[in-house]
Amino acid sequence: MTFKDQIKEGIPNVLPKKIDLDPTINHAPKREEVLSINEKKLAISNALRYFDKIHHEILSKEFSDELNQFGRIYMYRLRPSYKMYARSIEEYPCKTKQAGAIMLMIQNNLNKDVAQHPHELITYGGNGSVFQNWAQYRLCMKYLSQMNNNQTLVINSGHPLGLFPSNNNAPRVVVSNGMMIPNYSSKENFEKFNALGVTQYGQMTAGSYMYIGPQGIVHGTTITVLNAFRKINKNPLGKVFVTSGLGGMSGAQPKAGNIAKCITVCAEVNDKVVKTRHSQGWIDEVFTDIAELIKRVKVAKSNKEVVSIAFQGNIITIWEEFYKHNIFIDIGSDQTSLHNPWSGGYYPYGLDFNSANKMISKDPELFKSKVKQSLLLHAELINKHCQRGTYFFDYGNAFLLEASKAGADVFAEDGINFKFPSYVQDIMGPMCFDYGFGPFRWVCASNKQEDLDKTDEIACQVLEKLMVNSPEETKVQMQDNIDWIKSAKSNSLVVGSKARILYADSTGRVEIAKAFNNAIAENKIGIIVLGRDHHDVSGTDSPYRETSNIYDGSKFTADMAIQNVIGDSFRGATWVSIHNGGGVGWGEVINGGFGMVIEGSKECEKKIESMLHWDVNNGVARRGWARNSGAIFAIKKAMKSNSDLVVTLPNEVEDKYLKNI
Repeated sequence: MTFKDQIKEGIPNVLPKKIDLDPTINHAPKREEVLSINEKKLAISNALRYFDKIHHEILSKEFSDELNQFGRIYMYRLRPSYKMYARSIEEYPCKTKQAGAIMLMIQNNLNKDVAQHPHELITYGGNGSVFQNWAQYRLCMKYLSQMNNNQTLVINSGHPLGLFPSNNNAPRVVVSNGMMIPNYSSKENFEKFNALGVTQYGQMTAGSYMYIGPQGIVHGTTITVLNAFRKINKNPLGKVFVTSGLGGMSGAQPKAGNIAKCITVCAEVNDKVVKTRHSQGWIDEVFTDIAELIKRVKVAKSNKEVVSIAFQGNIITIWEEFYKHNIFIDIGSDQTSLHNPWSGGYYPYGLDFNSANKMISKDPELFKSKVKQSLLLHAELINKHCQRGTYFFDYGNAFLLEASKAGADVFAEDGINFKFPSYVQDIMGPMCFDYGFGPFRWVCASNKQEDLDKTDEIACQVLEKLMVNSPEETKVQMQDNIDWIKSAKSNSLVVGSKARILYADSTGRVEIAKAFNNAIAENKIGIIVLGRDHHDVSGTDSPYRETSNIYDGSKFTADMAIQNVIGDSFRGATWVSIHNGGGVGWGEVINGGFGMVIEGSKECEKKIESMLHWDVNNGVARRGWARNSGAIFAIKKAMKSNSDLVVTLPNEVEDKYLKNI
């Protein structure tokens, strides 16, 4: 069968041969067993729904084995034999190019060079899934191959509910992930219902089909690191940035550190991940011996080198030994997947990688206690370094949240807020999000390098033109991103699809997208897919990350994200998604995402203007209403440029009226 035939086949009538696990691939650790005997029977019954009765005898035993061995049913037998990567859109069987573009994005998310656990359909973050099993993948791709412009595919936590009649202006796909009834919305319940196969954590860009490999996180981390050094008034050269986690965070930190021109030291316990990032060129050097690492860092500091170093071992070893040997850490963070602390997102000190993975499933309570003990020590060491002058920030990965739950000394004097700022609170929120700047991204559906080069050139020209009249408040943001796009190719940021990311405000995004659309119309480039990350202005309500700089009491509400995805859906998005979950984990955030296919038409230009304007300014308006000064400035500017935009602005209250209350 050809590739196109396999896509159109969906779930085959004749079962493929059983597949052994590939030991060269990074696999997800076994999930904790959370189902009773009757619940296991229900999980197997749920999985068998995808198959004809003639296969139930074989598959019931097979799915039972998977459930017992892995804690989940992945349906490995159904994993396609063809190579998984983002092909040119022309290679996909489809009746509409919009469907072909979505297929391309899905396959990129599952590319072994992109995904963290590709054979478990997990893209990043330890448990951020595109689908729950391979039957869902096959069925989804079949539906996309059949879809016309008057149909919409509904995806419920990875399950393709079906194609439903709609219209040409409706989204082609609507995705929801992890939506639990509030009274049943505990992490324990989520794990159970996930094991039953009826819900999943889609992370955001995983379940939204919008992941572009590590490049997105590299950009966000680069901006963060650059501005962290600005905050402490230090030139990055010869200065040390210490962090951890190369798997769930895609190995972004070393690459970002090199771009920011500092010394980056990143710990990672998984040797496969270290080897992958080193072979990809995202890490310059690897050390397994802490003594040798200390010698190397001292030399790098003395020579003011720009170098990224991976330490294959536990991050606590670095914090501990650097303190003993008086190696000053200028800035520090943690970028492990602590939103998933009990299933491999964070590995405790004193356990090797393999032993820890065994303990996760065989003795989960002991593993939890080890993680908590480790977090206590981790936080204690960070406090010691900060007393020496280290600037530590939380990267929104739930480090401070989980450390606080473990009883660590991470609270400020008020006992409510953390003593260490979130990177959004200190940097990204007031400097970027409030002004409407966020991670605008695009993918060249042709999969041609020359198309990506051309889009880089177009985007740079647009930004430089806008820079001329840019207000003082946003000149730094504009210049950082002009510098980024100019060096993007030489920094070798592409892993997987021919994609790019930069931070732009509403005007920048609209003008760049319109310029792309014009270039497509003139046959200078092929079809483009637009999207964004969850680190953005409007699509994410996340009290410990994206909305951590909201101080009017509304940071634990999620109206903005819900409104965002609904508004995108009728303003021109090709697909939309809503998730319980994001970078800080399931239950801690609500995320709305979109994808938009542009193909050079006047109709596309109208959609670009309408949807991208809303997608940004919805969040700027909310941030302005929270009394964020940058956002008030930005939304007033937006209203001046568009008379149809009328936003409620806050009235300031003087302290004297509140003193006697």
